[in-house]
Amino acid sequence: MALNTKSLFRKFLIWRYKHISERQFVFILSILVGFLAGMGTVLLKNLTHYIRLLIDLDFFKDYKNSLYFIFPIIGLFLVYVIKQAWLKKHIGHGISSTLYAISKLGGIIPKYNIYAGLITAPLTAGFGGSVGLQGPAVSVGSALGSNAARFFHMNQKTRMLLIGCAAAGAMASMFKAPIAAIIFAVEIFSLDIAFTSLIPLLLASVSAVVTSYFFLGTDILLPFELSDKFQINDIGFYIILALITGLASVYFSKVFFALTNFFKQFKSRAKRLLIGGLAIGTILYFIPALYGEGYGLMNNLLKGDHLSAIGKAPFNLDLSNIWIVIVLLLGIAIFKAIAMTTTFGAGGVGGVFIPTLVMGSTLGNAFAKVINNIGLDFHVSESNFTLIGMTGLMAGVLHAPLTAIFLIAEITGGYELFVPLMLVSAISFSITKYYTSHSIYTLKLAQRGELMTHDKDKNVLMVLNIDKIIETDFIVLKPDMRLRDILKNAVSKSSRNHFPVVDEENRFLGVIRLDDIRHMMFDQDLYDKVDASSLMHGSQAIITYEKDSMNVIMDKFKKSGVWNLPVIKNGKYHGYISKSKLLTAYREQLINFTS
Repeated sequence: MALNTKSLFRKFLIWRYKHISERQFVFILSILVGFLAGMGTVLLKNLTHYIRLLIDLDFFKDYKNSLYFIFPIIGLFLVYVIKQAWLKKHIGHGISSTLYAISKLGGIIPKYNIYAGLITAPLTAGFGGSVGLQGPAVSVGSALGSNAARFFHMNQKTRMLLIGCAAAGAMASMFKAPIAAIIFAVEIFSLDIAFTSLIPLLLASVSAVVTSYFFLGTDILLPFELSDKFQINDIGFYIILALITGLASVYFSKVFFALTNFFKQFKSRAKRLLIGGLAIGTILYFIPALYGEGYGLMNNLLKGDHLSAIGKAPFNLDLSNIWIVIVLLLGIAIFKAIAMTTTFGAGGVGGVFIPTLVMGSTLGNAFAKVINNIGLDFHVSESNFTLIGMTGLMAGVLHAPLTAIFLIAEITGGYELFVPLMLVSAISFSITKYYTSHSIYTLKLAQRGELMTHDKDKNVLMVLNIDKIIETDFIVLKPDMRLRDILKNAVSKSSRNHFPVVDEENRFLGVIRLDDIRHMMFDQDLYDKVDASSLMHGSQAIITYEKDSMNVIMDKFKKSGVWNLPVIKNGKYHGYISKSKLLTAYREQLINFTS
């Protein structure tokens, strides 16, 4: 049976090569990938929804507040069990893992990423973990795109394009915003805007949206239609809001990295679960509005119903006092970043996309309420400022200003707000960029030199595999070797003119070049008098295998002016990299990027 299947597939591939051009087949695959990404998102949403229905049963209503403490811990425990007993693999943050696969793995994403996020993310968010589903949706979609490309034997360039198509499809299906989805794929995944990539992105995005409409209907996550027009008199307030969202974005990023590093110090996943589970349970007990993703909170704020958005106030506070409401909204904004990162720290799986929108919506709404109630006879649209606040946080935290603008405009019909959308996005992004040079998705990758950007030269260098350009066929010398042994056992048997000198533990000491001994090769009086330690000299630069990126390596060649540099791996001599081989590999890879 297996042989028959392989035979039929082989026949199909042959037929495809004969009758369908490469470009046409990529278009077909982009539609397929869009459909698969859309289905992945549909499954994520439905699984999360059904878990929520279970939690919302009448049986639990009398104990609801107490269960805000218990349910998230149950969800995190189930994720822990699944990871430990079944998956036994690391599940990273969806978009960060995808970016790493693009930059360092040639776009190859393991198959388990397809189902890992599908199972663990709904358990995390469905039981109340303060995370979103966008990251897992992108992770699932990208894994589907990568493996579809591998299944049909597509090259690396096409594989990366299909990953971008899948990411756009996941975004389009999640928000029913196909234009914003394409901008998201271009902005986050650094895809080229060209005909060869734009058409597949369009097809994938439309395919995913249609899939979402078919299975989920016409309902959208933020069902809001703009009613209040942009007022030019409000421009000053929008600038102030931009400054606030910019600083809030910096706060969000700093909290994320600080708490992430805090949980990393606990090597045991069980300890992380215990500490993080108790912490997130406590936070949700006192601030129930942080429970789950937060779509209800955002929708209620957009409708002007802040009482439903806040829910049960902690300590029985008087919600008829607007200033108490403002303080509570600010508290939700402050603790959203903490609750989200704590959920991650405890082992939960989810995304940061929706939490940024939640934080932005509460900040924007609270700011509008301050303006309207400060007693200076000002009045602004609270719903508009809620939307603009979401845009500012998204632009700042995700470093995706264009995605922020078009997403909010597209899902709300708020195109009349384009001026404040652009203004706030630009200012918020600029402030965040100044204090945090990279987003939550990209910081760690950038620090390791593994981040794809719109700089094609850097991208080409990044995807080069260092193992393929390291040469190890050099004859190694010991420091006590005499000139006689060097000539007999090394020079005469090698086609190289470099001879690394290492100690007994294979640690690099220096190098002897043929030019260093050429003048004494025929002076037999020196054969037993001169040893390697007296002849060797240090290298002008050394490549550290675990640390140096290709950009750093190229820079070391440029500064040293030499053609060969030694490679040190785990503190030991490993081999050499030659400039000529590096440039050859670069040229070959450049062809793949531009063809």
